[in-house]
Amino acid sequence: MNNINKTIAGLELAQIGWVVPDIHAAVKFLSGALGIAGFPEPQHVRAQDLDMTYYGEVVAGEWLTTQTYNGGTFIELVQPLSGQSMFHDYLARYPAGGTQHLAFRLPVSDFESITGDLRKQGYAMISEVDHPIARMAFFDTYKTLGVVTEIMGITPEGWKIIEQMQKVG
Repeated sequence: MNNINKTIAGLELAQIGWVVPDIHAAVKFLSGALGIAGFPEPQHVRAQDLDMTYYGEVVAGEWLTTQTYNGGTFIELVQPLSGQSMFHDYLARYPAGGTQHLAFRLPVSDFESITGDLRKQGYAMISEVDHPIARMAFFDTYKTLGVVTEIMGITPEGWKIIEQMQKVG
């Protein structure tokens, strides 16, 4: 097992993130053809409002996003709109869209240990968010895993929100 696999082996797979060119078409397909229900109306997100970094700097970036809970995992859809972000980069490279990231969650108290380990292994951090419900770090693991790896350090408030979302999903 290589180092990254050892690092994420004890973590819980929490989310599959798709970047798509048309979020409404993706929701329609997932809901209709695959029976994955519960997607709320997409929300407009601005990276600046989250202080979300992109290679260490907060830059203008906007997208639509929605997610639902299905079968033990959250399914997130992201449609880039304008500016810069890892989501925009992905759609520029893969115009049809696809699975862009896998998120693994753990208590926020373990966040620095895991993200530090990934940095020591040489994985570059693409984006980071420090939110009241979770700290999130997105690592460039494309060459190793074919997708970005997101580490989510969930706060006590975040665990409560996750429980509520799981009840709805």
